[in-house]
Amino acid sequence: MKHEPRKKLGSNIRQLRRSQGLSQEKLAEKADLHRTYIGAIERGERNVSLDNIVAIAHALGVPASKLLEGVD
Repeated sequence: MKHEPRKKLGSNIRQLRRSQGLSQEKLAEKADLHRTYIGAIERGERNVSLDNIVAIAHALGVPASKLLEGVD
């Protein structure tokens, strides 16, 4: 249960990234983050900082709240 919010966040990011035809590498480049970090986020392995959530949202062209939809 502890990692469920991380998994939902990661799933939301993966879905948005794929819908835009972006690779993890391209998203990481746009967000100024490392590709392996993006992968770990998408797998729910990382507790992501607010700054990085905002950076990823900007890179995807969506509000940060979109990444958190369904996160309880």
